[in-house]
Amino acid sequence: MTHYRLTLEYLGTRYRGWQAQKNAETVANQVERAARGVFTTVHELYGSGRTDAGVHALAQVAHLKADRPKNPRANLKLALNDLLPPDIAVLEIRETSADFHARYQAKERIYLYQILRRRSAFGADLCWWVKDPLNVKKMQDAAALLIGKHDFGSFCDQDGEKASDTRMDLRGIEIKEDGALILLRFRADRYLWKQVRRMTGFLAEVGRGRYKPEQAQALLAKPSRELAPYTAPPSGLFLEKVLYTGERFGAALNPVVFIA
Repeated sequence: MTHYRLTLEYLGTRYRGWQAQKNAETVANQVERAARGVFTTVHELYGSGRTDAGVHALAQVAHLKADRPKNPRANLKLALNDLLPPDIAVLEIRETSADFHARYQAKERIYLYQILRRRSAFGADLCWWVKDPLNVKKMQDAAALLIGKHDFGSFCDQDGEKASDTRMDLRGIEIKEDGALILLRFRADRYLWKQVRRMTGFLAEVGRGRYKPEQAQALLAKPSRELAPYTAPPSGLFLEKVLYTGERFGAALNPVVFIA
């Protein structure tokens, strides 16, 4: 058995997220199906984290445990991509150590969210179109108050599959304007269910003027459900990068598709 590390990108629009499911089509289902066409036996496929239905990835990381390729001379990257649908692509596959675990060894996960400020024929599946004017400076002020170790109970949904501890360390939020887009980048070692979308929705409401930036402190101090209706849609969310021991990330904050 050989252990592989995969890096993949995908358009999540038509999938029920990454995680394999029996009664729904997911990205992991597609990747495992392709792997079974390339390797004699597939023992395990595990991603760095599940992305929700409709969420995309620029660099999802997964580990794959499999027996020898059916064609010993095959280019594994090309062979997998030939069996995958066009909205999923393997960017890299390489052998790794037997103890590598894509999820449990991840040190940081970086997400990108794209808000679109005008109607665009190219943005429906990749952005969230917000029709109201947004004050980016106020959004940045509110974001600064979210950074750090807090109870983010107001900024997530309860997940029956995981522990109910809602305290975590949000390491950074970067917000900038780029053409017709507002880009938001979030950095943390882990996230709660729907946390990035809930934080994005809150920051957009700050930009609209529904909330003041300083109200972030009250929402952190006393968890409530009042932000639930403002959860941003999955269409604008991308898993941008997953970091492991010794890896660094310093890429400029740029859009996936530029819209002037």
